[in-house]
Amino acid sequence: MTPSRDISRLLEIMAALRTPETGCPWDLRQDFSTIAPYTIEEAYEVADAITRGDLADLREELGDLLLQVVYHARLAQEQGAFEFGDVVAAITEKMVRRHPHVFGDARGLDHAAVGKLWQDIKAQEKAARPETKPGEGALAGIPVALPALTRALKLQNKAGEVGFDWNDPLAVLAKIREEADEIEAELQAGEQDKAAHEVGDLLFAVVNLARHLQADPEAVLRETNAKFERRFASIERALAARGKSPRQATLAEMDALWDDAKAAEKQK
Repeated sequence: MTPSRDISRLLEIMAALRTPETGCPWDLRQDFSTIAPYTIEEAYEVADAITRGDLADLREELGDLLLQVVYHARLAQEQGAFEFGDVVAAITEKMVRRHPHVFGDARGLDHAAVGKLWQDIKAQEKAARPETKPGEGALAGIPVALPALTRALKLQNKAGEVGFDWNDPLAVLAKIREEADEIEAELQAGEQDKAAHEVGDLLFAVVNLARHLQADPEAVLRETNAKFERRFASIERALAARGKSPRQATLAEMDALWDDAKAAEKQK
């Protein structure tokens, strides 16, 4: 096997890996459930490369993610369910169907109209599926395995589509304050376990605020994580210049260095 820009070569490599007796012992032991965690991991690594702006790494991570698609398609082909070509055909058909404003007659739509059209087409597709049950709930179809913040966002979006929503971000902010007050009350009562459960309600409300601000909670939290890492690294560097480690410093000392790092970022 030699490298190639042709997808058929990757399909051949996967077929060879899965060929009994001559294939890879590890690959031959895999199934959908054992490969699924790697699929999720590779998707996150793609997002990480994008966040870091590392296009060379993005190229490699996209290849790893593509391999996951090829892997699952091969497993399905071995069971006689479908193969890679069917995956390609299904997604190309879907993209054409969901973009009548590009490939059909619904031309000249603005951003808002395109979004509504997309949702209408998705609803029509869902209604046409044989497995769709009459009276199925408005929140159905959101994968449980999604990251909690992303799933909360999708649940709130679906609830909002049927009118169960706040009218403005300030109302959501009031809900956040309410949830924070409930946590405080439980802590004052010594009910730490109950307070921990209330934190879930607080996080759900914060996701809702991000949604009303047209922000992706996963994305903004990733930005905050990166900011925290950056500022803490600044603390470590400053302490190292004093011949100290964080364990050897006081909290007050580290707080002061944190403020210095924050001020330095604002100046930049």
